[in-house]
Amino acid sequence: MLILLPPSEGKTPAVGSDAVDWATLSFPGLNSSRAKVLEALGTVSAHEDALALLGVGATLRADVERNTRLHAEPAAPAHQVYSGVLYDALDYNSLTPAQRRKADVSVLVVSALWGAIRFADRVPAYRLSMATALPDVGRLAAFWKPQLDQALAAATEAELLVDCRSSTYAAAWTPPPSQTVAVNVFTEVNGVRKVVSHFAKHTRGELARHLLSRRGKAPQTPTQLQKAAAEKWTAELVEGTPRRPHTLSIILA
Repeated sequence: MLILLPPSEGKTPAVGSDAVDWATLSFPGLNSSRAKVLEALGTVSAHEDALALLGVGATLRADVERNTRLHAEPAAPAHQVYSGVLYDALDYNSLTPAQRRKADVSVLVVSALWGAIRFADRVPAYRLSMATALPDVGRLAAFWKPQLDQALAAATEAELLVDCRSSTYAAAWTPPPSQTVAVNVFTEVNGVRKVVSHFAKHTRGELARHLLSRRGKAPQTPTQLQKAAAEKWTAELVEGTPRRPHTLSIILA
């Protein structure tokens, strides 16, 4: 089982540590593409209109300035750098050592800057959305799609993929539908279901934590995943098609 997560919008900068060591990152075949995106990001972030070009507000000026020196910025494990609703709910630091080791090999974060990394990969805090277009790179989702198709094929072969990504990051890589389960979250009031956003992030983080911390074998099929989710929530499975992944719907009261 592999759990696919989006990065958080906000990042927690590392302090007093070494810069990123590219040779230690997972999926080293992506390094040339990572370098291209990093260079383009640094150029855009140094532009006088950087905030507008990156689609962020003035309160994030320091984050954008940091983008110009990412080669030298302190790096920390991805599970420390990524923060926010989903990652707070997953709460990596409160997992047991065995559960953390499981998380380090079972979680893949699809990133606008790094393509894909694992939880233990050490990276600096950065500001970049997958929806952004960069000079000489173009739209990042389109740029990363062929790179991730190649880099992740072997790592994900025959694995159940629990897809907790947002649509923006799902656009960067389409895994084989037969082995993928997309996770959706709804509220239900008087029989009427509504898609939720904030609580979807929180619940996906809780689901990831549940899958990493529960006893027994990790789910290997969509049906086993539905049963595992049903240990905590009302969970329904919709079978996929040759073109569409399976869907796990978690229903919140």
